[in-house]
Amino acid sequence: MAKSSSRYVCQECGSVYPRWAGKCESCGAWNSITEEAAPDSVPKGLAGKSGRKIELVGLEGAAAPPPRLVTGIAELDRVAGGGLVPGSAILIGGDPGIGKSTLLLQATAALARQYPCVYISGEEAVDQVRLRARRLDLVSAPVQLASATNLRDIVASLDTGTAPAVVVIDSIQTMYLDSLDSAPGTVSQVRACAAELIRLAKRRGFVLLLVGHVTKDGQIAGPRVLEHMVDATLYFEGERGHPFRILRAVKNRFGATDEIGVFEMTDGGLDGVANPSALFLAERRGNISGSCVFAGVEGTRPMLVEIQALVSPNASGGSPRRAVIGWDSGRLAMVMAVLDTRCGLALGGNDVYLNVAGGLRVGEPAADLAVAAALLSSASDIPVPADMVVFGEIGLSGEVRAVGQAEARLKEAAKLGFAKALAPAVHRAGSKTKASDGPIAAQRIGHVQDLMALFRQGNNSAGQKR
Repeated sequence: MAKSSSRYVCQECGSVYPRWAGKCESCGAWNSITEEAAPDSVPKGLAGKSGRKIELVGLEGAAAPPPRLVTGIAELDRVAGGGLVPGSAILIGGDPGIGKSTLLLQATAALARQYPCVYISGEEAVDQVRLRARRLDLVSAPVQLASATNLRDIVASLDTGTAPAVVVIDSIQTMYLDSLDSAPGTVSQVRACAAELIRLAKRRGFVLLLVGHVTKDGQIAGPRVLEHMVDATLYFEGERGHPFRILRAVKNRFGATDEIGVFEMTDGGLDGVANPSALFLAERRGNISGSCVFAGVEGTRPMLVEIQALVSPNASGGSPRRAVIGWDSGRLAMVMAVLDTRCGLALGGNDVYLNVAGGLRVGEPAADLAVAAALLSSASDIPVPADMVVFGEIGLSGEVRAVGQAEARLKEAAKLGFAKALAPAVHRAGSKTKASDGPIAAQRIGHVQDLMALFRQGNNSAGQKR
């Protein structure tokens, strides 16, 4: 009996099954398993041929830093590590309509004035790309455009004559290899097309920029191996109705990870924001209860953002509501549990709303103390001082733990006119600054009970004034 020439592959994680199933056991996705043609079997063993001996070298030796192609877009160059490295492959993902194609067209147009650049779109016709370029006032840039999805034709065009310096593929999910029977966007097509393009980029020495679709969970669609194949993975984040966009590096072989670039979407395209802290705090109103300024660090950049909390009575009598935007909901539950257990602050029966203003998503634990201060401020109706920034990590026993780059956080706060800081009492081991040093006056606390005492003092002071 002949073996089956097809297999069933999950389009979310790439797991292979012998038969169709409604749910993928590996990633838990439903209705993601589709039938694909089985690849040709690989000959077993290494008999019949001998391999070529490779040369082994030591770690010591000359290693010059790679050259860079500077786009002139400061925020993009910052996230890339100082510019684009020739021969590298960069994957950019983000929600539909967030601005991925706009950013890449702006970067390609800026580079095209110095280097030959090619923009290949599999989602739009050439006239559509020209309309976007006209709207962005980029029609004079000597960018070579094409609309194609057949990978064989694309490789044949790029592998002849003088190689371009930059190639944009928008997007990798629309490309297909005619030697595979599966449809474009499937796991096998995305993996094979990306591998061929990356191999060509390494051999010809051009920068390859791949646009990737994302799933409903915000992850790059297709096989996870795609992110391992490229040299850098950048995520474009932001709310569709908000003007700010965050370009975040989650992987970069030629630069720092977790570095971010801040952009503002305007009628003329994406503009880099040189001082995002001032922009995120531009609409802040001081002396409002439930508001607190967090001194955070994104990559190597210190950044101040406003954290807003609202604690309101649960009038409906049902389960209390928890709404979190821009922070981890599990971390909010932990901070509330610590305040309840260690400080006796009963928030369990109230509705709690938490928001990071400006559309930024904060992921570092150093925001714990700022969130706790905002919750206490809203619950007690006592504002946090308008000229104070807060940062620190909270442990389950209620201790306030030290965080990294405290001096950079304080310097950024002082630059924007803040005069006070609420910070951990103990500095992290290896820090060069003492607890009393800093560009602004820092009030050190070691436990959340100390934070609770500050608000009780403020409440007593307010009662004496009345």
